[in-house]
Amino acid sequence: MRLPNLTTADGLPLHLHHWPIPANPRGTVVLVHGLGEHAGRYAHVAAALNAAGWQVLAHDQRGHGRSGGPRGGMATPHSLLADLAQVLDAARAAHAGPRVLLGHSLGGLVAARFVAEALAPTPATWSRPVDALVLSSPALDPGLGAFQKVLLAVVPALAPNLAVNNGLQPEWISRDPAVVRAYQADPLVHDRITGRLGRFIADAGPEVLAAAPRWAVPTLLMWAGADRCVAPRGSAQFAATAPAPVLTARAWPGLAHEIFNEPEQAEVLAALTGWLSSGSVPELAVLGDDGGVHKGGAGVLTAAVAQLVAGDVKAGV
Repeated sequence: MRLPNLTTADGLPLHLHHWPIPANPRGTVVLVHGLGEHAGRYAHVAAALNAAGWQVLAHDQRGHGRSGGPRGGMATPHSLLADLAQVLDAARAAHAGPRVLLGHSLGGLVAARFVAEALAPTPATWSRPVDALVLSSPALDPGLGAFQKVLLAVVPALAPNLAVNNGLQPEWISRDPAVVRAYQADPLVHDRITGRLGRFIADAGPEVLAAAPRWAVPTLLMWAGADRCVAPRGSAQFAATAPAPVLTARAWPGLAHEIFNEPEQAEVLAALTGWLSSGSVPELAVLGDDGGVHKGGAGVLTAAVAQLVAGDVKAGV
């Protein structure tokens, strides 16, 4: 059964992607995509999960893909989190079994911040339990300098809904030229980010890292060692501080940001499905001789703030 699209609390259409399996699913993986893209780009990931016995449900986040809202925008600081709660509710209503959150990049940040909320003394009304979490190159550290942090504290308050170029260079996402060409040709991909979304990214990363020592949800964290879109040190910091019994962490040295779209994607997908099929939460194991920490790329959000300051601003569309 295909699930119908949803409507957000503020009336926006939320487009769903559903990859069911015929019978006896092990559970449902709820996938959250990254900045500027859409969930349709994860059909091959869903196929691998289906083959491992998992149904997959995903949504185009508001302001992305076929969902409503200004491109790269959000109505409130918690809009993306409240939207995700609706998707999880839909997954629970439609399918029995465990629910696993899988988020990439911005989606990884959204998923991690969503899980972190359950650790608050009084969780928000949008908080929901999940059974496991998978993070792919999550945007836990957008790579901001001190000057950009000051600017970001001011700009969203003055113009929260103005959109600028997000600073992402297509060639940063993958070392596979075919992936880059498809990304550039995709009419549903955009390059917008608003001040309010930028503020969410800047705030949510430190909130997740602060919660890491108290982490309780079984988590697989995988990140690109040669990432230029987000700073790998955010993932490395989470791996170093989260409790070992609930975390399996793996750096992929040399891989670019979209680890599921790299030439080594078969190995990455095998690590994902193997962890989901393990039946127990592995002990912490950080792999990669460089720890995945690289200096260099300024990061998407840093470039976006620079564009704000330079005046490359236009209303979200």
